[in-house]
Amino acid sequence: MKKFKNLIWIIAMILLLALICGIAYGYYKNATLEVKNPIATMEVENFGTIKLELYPDLAPQTVANFIALANRGFYDGLTFHRIVKDFMIQGGDKNGDGTGSATLADLKDGGDDTAYTIKGEFFANGVKNNLKLDEGVIAMARSDYSQYSSDLAEESYNSGSSQFFIMTKDNTSLNGYYTSFGKVIEGLDIVHKIEEVEVKAPESEDGTVDENAEVSTPVNPPKITSIKVETFGIDYGLPETLTPFDYMSWIYKQYGLDPNSLTTTE
Repeated sequence: MKKFKNLIWIIAMILLLALICGIAYGYYKNATLEVKNPIATMEVENFGTIKLELYPDLAPQTVANFIALANRGFYDGLTFHRIVKDFMIQGGDKNGDGTGSATLADLKDGGDDTAYTIKGEFFANGVKNNLKLDEGVIAMARSDYSQYSSDLAEESYNSGSSQFFIMTKDNTSLNGYYTSFGKVIEGLDIVHKIEEVEVKAPESEDGTVDENAEVSTPVNPPKITSIKVETFGIDYGLPETLTPFDYMSWIYKQYGLDPNSLTTTE
């Protein structure tokens, strides 16, 4: 009987030791597990491949938005519509002229054609994001309504949707005011080749050119064949979407006008 009790005790100790080892291994595995950041692969027609590492720990909403749009094919076939040498190359606009944005249908199944924006994730907007706007960094483009009123800072900060830009040179003046969310890890030479394309000032509807306009419209806009993001099995979900600021309605109100009652004549 005594031998039997000793055997039971030994088995219990072995099971307890196995349990302790299992728990310890679980903690060790979680502590040492290397979570890979998402890697975006961008193919640019006649130029080559650009690979970017994205940083969800710094800008989770922006990274989730970029991944969802990219892996649904939103960026495929779009262009770099704005290029400023020694500054940046900008793309992600389905209108191709800097006026376009994504819709809920572009972002998710069951979405409609309603435009949306996301929260700007940078210091000026209350988000701790210390990724500087240095050469090779990718960031979200946004509108700047504050040039019309200092009261529109929040509307400006939260106006990003689908457009992005890749820095071709360090720019300290942008730090803390734009959402940086990744960096080129391969193909920086491709980025610099793109910034060398011929550009011109944009033309108005009647074909005239404003001599004071920024000379940044590519004569032959480089085409993004595709952008696909490898997430290594991690689901980053969808971003929290916001209602875009209605700038024209705001303008009308400044003049005491009701935008719903206005009509135009040819």
